[in-house]
Amino acid sequence: MNTFDFAIAYTWEYDFDFVDAIEKILQAEGLSTYRVADYNIKEVTEDVKSKKLAFRTYMDRASDVDDDYLELAKILTRRKIRIFNPYDKVQHAIDKASMHLEFITAGLNVPYSIIIPPHKHNNDLKISVDDLAVLGRPFIIKPCNTTGGGIGVVTGAETLKEVLDERSTFDNDKYILQQKIYPKTLDGKRAWFRCFWAFGKPICCWWDDQTHIYETISREEIEIFNLKKLYEITRKISRLTALDFFSTEIAITEDNKFVVIDYVNDQCDMRFKSKHQDGIPDEIVYDIIEQLKKAVIKEIKKK
Repeated sequence: MNTFDFAIAYTWEYDFDFVDAIEKILQAEGLSTYRVADYNIKEVTEDVKSKKLAFRTYMDRASDVDDDYLELAKILTRRKIRIFNPYDKVQHAIDKASMHLEFITAGLNVPYSIIIPPHKHNNDLKISVDDLAVLGRPFIIKPCNTTGGGIGVVTGAETLKEVLDERSTFDNDKYILQQKIYPKTLDGKRAWFRCFWAFGKPICCWWDDQTHIYETISREEIEIFNLKKLYEITRKISRLTALDFFSTEIAITEDNKFVVIDYVNDQCDMRFKSKHQDGIPDEIVYDIIEQLKKAVIKEIKKK
């Protein structure tokens, strides 16, 4: 049997640079790596099934969008391979309705929200214009389990008709209607942040929700603007979800409330800023990979 320390499955063309960087850093540490992609997924699945090929750890960035990767995911799960992130934890964490309630219970600030049942299960929606008025206008409409790249999200909803129309888009999914949050301004920047939980370490950066541009947070800014709470909140979310790697969005309002906006994103866009204007600063991507390397080494030492 040919066994590799780490394997990563990916299907998005913009993941190439991220995968290249992972392999370079892990291999420099003496770790063996393996790519699973569209060109070899069927062969890999058969080889793993017949025990010609094995992985000690596995990161899956493909099976959520391509069913061809599901059989491999099931085999590795049955064999108790260490998977970043565990599939059962992901299903719980990406449900916005569940996370909304758990975050409130944990003492985290979240936007005022209304959770509505799937269109398929309850065609007759009992919600009034008065109910929506509490959200203010405009408000946000989000599917609770359909995630990634803002799929299905309406950021400027105004009417009940929009709610009725949108909930039929993913008719087997719950929807969350969310108050729109307006951040304060800190030294000319919108106080909106994307925070990553990277294999045991919180890593936060500025993220403009309008331009989608990232900037690193300096140590001075953490002190001047009292941003340590961003890291505390990210740690708390990691304990609630038990995920290895995810991102969340946090905004600071005019009354200095830290509000968690987009609760948990388990498939993070890892494009480099050096190649994409709205990519993540390169040093943050490399920091995340270093944390992944430590997690792989830790897992291998257990065996």
